[in-house]
Amino acid sequence: MTSRGFTTIENEWIELKDGTRLAARIWMPDGAEDNPVPAVFEFLPYRKRDGTSLRDESTYPVFAAAGIAGVRVDIRGSGESDGVIDGEYTERELADACELIAWIAEQPWSNGSVGMMGISWGGFNSLQVAALRPPALKAVISIASTVDRYNDDIHYKNGCHLSAQLSWAATMLGYQSRPPDPVLVGERWKEMWLERLAGEPFFMEEWLAHQRRDRFWRHGSISEDFSDVDIPVLVIAGWADGYRNTPLMAVEGLGGKAKALIGPWVHKYPHFAWPKPRVDFHSDAIAWWNKWLRGEDNGIDRLPQVRAYILDAVRPAARRDSDPGFWIAKEDWSPPRMQCFYVEQFGRLTQGMPIPHAPEHPIYLHSPLDTGTASGEYFTLKPDAEMAIDQRCDDAGSLVFDTAPLAGDHDYLGRPVVTLALRAHATGGNLCARLVDVHPDGTATRVAFGVINLTHRHGNADPEPLTPGERVPIRLMLDACGYRFRKGHRIRLSLSTAYWPMILPPPDDHGVEIDIASLGLALPLLGDHRKIEIDEPANPDPLPKYIEHAGAATKRQVVRDLSANRTDYRIHEETGLYEHPETGLSTRQLREEVWSISPDDPLSMTGTSTWTCDMHRPGWFVRTVATARIACTANDWIISAVVTAFEDDVQIFEKIFAEKRIARDLM
Repeated sequence: MTSRGFTTIENEWIELKDGTRLAARIWMPDGAEDNPVPAVFEFLPYRKRDGTSLRDESTYPVFAAAGIAGVRVDIRGSGESDGVIDGEYTERELADACELIAWIAEQPWSNGSVGMMGISWGGFNSLQVAALRPPALKAVISIASTVDRYNDDIHYKNGCHLSAQLSWAATMLGYQSRPPDPVLVGERWKEMWLERLAGEPFFMEEWLAHQRRDRFWRHGSISEDFSDVDIPVLVIAGWADGYRNTPLMAVEGLGGKAKALIGPWVHKYPHFAWPKPRVDFHSDAIAWWNKWLRGEDNGIDRLPQVRAYILDAVRPAARRDSDPGFWIAKEDWSPPRMQCFYVEQFGRLTQGMPIPHAPEHPIYLHSPLDTGTASGEYFTLKPDAEMAIDQRCDDAGSLVFDTAPLAGDHDYLGRPVVTLALRAHATGGNLCARLVDVHPDGTATRVAFGVINLTHRHGNADPEPLTPGERVPIRLMLDACGYRFRKGHRIRLSLSTAYWPMILPPPDDHGVEIDIASLGLALPLLGDHRKIEIDEPANPDPLPKYIEHAGAATKRQVVRDLSANRTDYRIHEETGLYEHPETGLSTRQLREEVWSISPDDPLSMTGTSTWTCDMHRPGWFVRTVATARIACTANDWIISAVVTAFEDDVQIFEKIFAEKRIARDLM
């Protein structure tokens, strides 16, 4: 399509039926009033004015130049929008989204067809809104999202309590505590700010009230009934991110309505994500919108159902700018054929099935509680130590089973499965399984992992305590992977009863006896496919440049205090201070987080996450500091938080979420 001019509308007020005004930033193609255009809508709490402006400005101008309007709206209580946020993906949020889609479709510049797009929060609510079927919504692009809010988000994973839950609760306190920009809202900025500060919730109180997969988590999980979504969906994710399962789950659930794209990336848009290779997301997206919002026959609907990057013998590193591998396509996705391994004599992992009715061969496993410091973060924003590092330190606290050096290359795509029988020494416990590529020099790369709270062995809705000493079968599905194990490498299965700090420990830590005669590993064969080439972006540096006043800094440390018998995991992430060259607004965020545990005491676990958020303009300075904490007893989670706000270095507000005890629900 011929490139055309466009106008950026910095702030457009959209008034909802209840009188609430939401703030939108719109990229409008020239001539749309005379020749109406389709629109792409994105709905987030991350602040169009500063929080997402960098990535918005890398994409929506490209869409507008192709004749597609971009409409980026801040949800209630964020950015310049009125009101106070009421949670994640709430009924009110989704109803607002449907109303906004109708508003867009009714505008004189609109052709009546709307697409919805986003990464993370915006990817989530795009799928959730699609399931509500607003008439004008014709297609979706969902990046780094989920179809199952309980098992594939930052709260819980197969009944295990993710530390990311506290991190995210602190993040949202920090994000939502920031004021609107006075340049856009005028003198009422402070009134709006104080309303937010007084009204914003501490999300973790609600999340911890739902420790099993109940109605709260089923809401917004389109896996409950995939048939609710009846429009085309392009689902994108990266192997280095926590949302790697979604593309394959989407094509399995949605069938021909979905296309999947999976690359090597962290939690970023694929045209500027790391590790490379990147893809030309803009071209694919424009073709997707032109097909489904304009009716253009451009062939995008005939893409293979799954396109995936197969990682090839990747090595962990302090920073991974590029990962070796190759692109493949599968025209139609179906559950893969599995290649099975079992444990033979001397602990060797060997191809084949476990021997039926073999004599029980129990091995006691009781990992130090600080096993897991090589796990990286649940969702990753940079290709550094946020990603899983060399696994040998975690393997030291695990049971490991290796194949002999491989006689040839082994290619896999899908979700590995571990089966085993165990006897617990307590009524609960956690188990982690990791699929590891052992290089000839001993370097150990994590390929996939899975965790399970053993009380959730029959499902996440109705957990059941274990009976100590009773033999129970366990089936553990690991996260999806696309990987080539090279000739001469070894495939390793690592099992541990701890994976801290990614998952928090159970109240009783007594280990388990694993019957290794029952142990089976099933790996998903790549199967029929063809190798393909995927275009990379023409612009290798597509993000706009802002004015740097102070550089970014990052640090991750594991500190083992041998005298105090304590391990600390410390995170320091500073964005630096950057000024938008057109708005004059400078922003900075600092995340400081510490997790602590004694390797032999699960009740010693504590976590503290603090976000400091600054906003500057000549003659104007505001800062908010949000801190969230968690500790535990045998029976309770103990959480608290505090938010403090400053104007010109003078404290003007403080809100304390007093210490609250929430009963542990078999977790």
